[in-house]
Amino acid sequence: MVPLSILDLSIKPLDGAQAQGVRETIEVAKAAERLGFRRFWVAEHHSIPHLGSAAPEVLIAALTQVTATIRLGSGGVMLPNYSPLKVAEVFMELEALAPGRIDLGLGRALGADYATGRALGSATSDVFPQYFALLSAWLLDAAGVEPFPSPHPFQNVKASPAGPSHPDLLLLCSSVDSARFAGMAGVGMVFAEFIARADGAPAVAAYREAFQPSVYRAEPFAGVAAIALAADSAEEADRLAALAPRPPERPGAPPDEGGFIRRFRGDGAAVRAYLAEKAAHTRADELFVLNGAPTLASRLRSMELIAELIETAAPAG
Repeated sequence: MVPLSILDLSIKPLDGAQAQGVRETIEVAKAAERLGFRRFWVAEHHSIPHLGSAAPEVLIAALTQVTATIRLGSGGVMLPNYSPLKVAEVFMELEALAPGRIDLGLGRALGADYATGRALGSATSDVFPQYFALLSAWLLDAAGVEPFPSPHPFQNVKASPAGPSHPDLLLLCSSVDSARFAGMAGVGMVFAEFIARADGAPAVAAYREAFQPSVYRAEPFAGVAAIALAADSAEEADRLAALAPRPPERPGAPPDEGGFIRRFRGDGAAVRAYLAEKAAHTRADELFVLNGAPTLASRLRSMELIAELIETAAPAG
């Protein structure tokens, strides 16, 4: 079985505020480390009432202080919303707090509707390739891997803090085209099945075909992020799914029957079998699990049941 990781959205509790959902993310991360998950990623979403995950960099900073071994990352930072230099500096700061444990997962979209994007001062997604190149150049320069290219108007601009290491760079994808971009850039790729509402196998295959070795990695790394909720019984999983919030519909997207929790739910054995099948089908190197359960207790229980896959997996290597 491939390694398993957690993607968390700081879901608003049924009887609480968004702020409580942020605090609960801290508890979920500590449980993920205890249970043996490889990574814990937090997302960026804006103007969604049932999600409190607007600032992943803040949560990651907090998580560096309450964890010791698990990799921490963004799933992801929506790059068109920000200055590439600022993102480079924020994540070099995080790398200084937890050397060797920080992942910078980037998204090409805004993570918001048009009006919210305007309020954020976002650029359009067309700027992504240029922003990506600048961000990468500042990260590698700050870590002493490669000097910032010259001649360039920004060649004397330095990202701080400099350090002996830099975050790992990955691209969050929801299409075959973005997966190919990640492969050609030589960075890791995670396909968000729950956003694309599509099978991740074609994107993984396209990424591997397009992959070119880089300073970031010599071999491709393809993850798949999917929804999976495990409970002590199928009936309990159905009950939790009925309580779970529904994401906003995207224009032109197929219906999202069942909200965040669709057919990927059941008792522990059924969900473990589903994840094992998904890993084999997509040929992913790692699975990221989002369960979207409506309470902290149900999210933690789902993780405990899924973690039995980690306990029974053969040691790597």
